[in-house]
Amino acid sequence: MEELKQTITERRRQTRNKMYRFIYDAESSVSKQQIANTLGYSLPTVHQNIAELLDAGLILPGKVLKSTGGRPAVGYTVNSELKYAIGISVSLNHLRLLASDLKQHEVAYKRVERQYSGGQEVGREVAEELDLFLKEHDLAPDKILGVGLTFPGVIDRTKDTIVLSPTLNSKDISLSAIREAVPYRLFIENDSTSGGAAEWLSLPMKDRIDDFVYLFLENGIGGAVFIDGKPFEGSNSRSGEFGHMTTEPGGRLCNCGKKGCLEAYCSALRFTRDLGNISAEDFFAGVEAGNEQYRKIWEDVLDHLAIGINNLRMAFDCDIILGGFVSQYLEPYMDALKSRIASRNTFGERTDYIKLGKYPTKAGMMGVAWHFTDEFISGI
Repeated sequence: MEELKQTITERRRQTRNKMYRFIYDAESSVSKQQIANTLGYSLPTVHQNIAELLDAGLILPGKVLKSTGGRPAVGYTVNSELKYAIGISVSLNHLRLLASDLKQHEVAYKRVERQYSGGQEVGREVAEELDLFLKEHDLAPDKILGVGLTFPGVIDRTKDTIVLSPTLNSKDISLSAIREAVPYRLFIENDSTSGGAAEWLSLPMKDRIDDFVYLFLENGIGGAVFIDGKPFEGSNSRSGEFGHMTTEPGGRLCNCGKKGCLEAYCSALRFTRDLGNISAEDFFAGVEAGNEQYRKIWEDVLDHLAIGINNLRMAFDCDIILGGFVSQYLEPYMDALKSRIASRNTFGERTDYIKLGKYPTKAGMMGVAWHFTDEFISGI
């Protein structure tokens, strides 16, 4: 790969970037003529920029396209394996690591059972596991654009701190201390915000919705609000903390110390830790097998989840995407959940706005890795 040539003007760079993005977004290889026709550039301009992108290794000649008369045209595709980005999810009981290429295709994945140790040790632990991950999957460090790290917590960027993470039983975690321990460019984001970004990016350009709410269902419950395709953080970076909406005044004790939160009723801990540390798989197998205790708990989870989702619909009046690892078990129960929601909705019984996410277990990692991928694409 050669260094991409510096353009004479910013206008020329923007032209080259538009062509690269057009090739990137295309669902199949595209010809020079297609680029010229769609973007309105002259063929000489297209030829020059395609040559530069080829010389830099950013695109590759694809398959020869079907001829409509004359010599068949060559199609071009993005060289997706040119660079990689890493996404890492920190949770209470494990670390998850994912490498994705420039097209957000999964290249490698690993789950490590590792109890969160608290304090600033997390940076060292992440660095250790990341080093092993890269070696195990033969990922060249010089091809890594950067490492994204997700936490289930509230991030205050002005203080450079994770101010509170009830799920991890931690507060005031220094982000600079974590960055110092990890020998790569590092971006740290809330897990729900990252998950919502991944679900949005997974849609074809023509199908992307600008406004939606993402509800993240794991050991904790979080979420994100997206407006015009971008996360709305709120005045104190606490937008989307849906897990701490009150759904049962004076109810079950939540990890945050308050009573009656949505998280206390609908997080995975409700049917794993609180039942003696059984797995989610065992719980849902028990529900399907007719275990009466498990069934009653699950019915109660669905009741409170319906309350939470209906409240979100009332507040934001947009699509709601359900994600997080709990969402992978929801499909058989969607009719029951939607029925509960419809019965509460003041404005009718439509429930087509409720959708299951595409990436129930890996969305956060993919979304945070995209931070570096998008940065790379924008610089072309």
